[in-house]
Amino acid sequence: MKLMKRMTTLLCAAQVGWIGLASAAPLSITLPPETAVFKPSALPGYQLAQQKCSTCHSADYISFQPPGMTLAQWTGEAGKMQHVYGAPISDQDVSIIGAYLAVTYGSAHANDAEVQAASNPPASQPPAAPVAKVDAMALLQGNACLSCHAIDHKIVGPAYHEVAAKYANDPQALAKVTSSIQHGGTGKWGEVPMPPFAQLSPDDLHTLSTFILQQ
Repeated sequence: MKLMKRMTTLLCAAQVGWIGLASAAPLSITLPPETAVFKPSALPGYQLAQQKCSTCHSADYISFQPPGMTLAQWTGEAGKMQHVYGAPISDQDVSIIGAYLAVTYGSAHANDAEVQAASNPPASQPPAAPVAKVDAMALLQGNACLSCHAIDHKIVGPAYHEVAAKYANDPQALAKVTSSIQHGGTGKWGEVPMPPFAQLSPDDLHTLSTFILQQ
């Protein structure tokens, strides 16, 4: 009987100790560095995949798909990201990315007529009147920047006010931030890479860089 009481006392003491440790040391999870990358290609969907697919998931996602998928199947997969998961991509982006994935990871070929058509959609008609300059927030939303960044807190990448603080006294701040947006990079704010946004015009790059540095 005494032995039973002693064991019960020890078990209670151990439980209290574990509870104390749990409350004193909050759980911390460190993700491994991102190493998977999209396979390079001359198709325009390669850059789009880097810019827009990487904001939501790793390139490893592709390895979970069946081998030899067709253009229609890969385009359907890209479309699912848009319509089911709310990925910030347009119908044109879906076609271009689908063509790249079908050639690089599936059964299609770059010189297939349907791949060429999907990769090079007809240019839209020029506007009848000058279009007003796009503001910074529209550019941030249209290019999925807010999937990784916020104004005042870190998401995947740093908050914009942290970027502004870092370059506050740097005379080359505008040029450095512009280059980071245009060419991408890694190592400045951790190991998660930032994809390049080479398709942005000089005016758009200037608008975004100026906005970020003003936060």
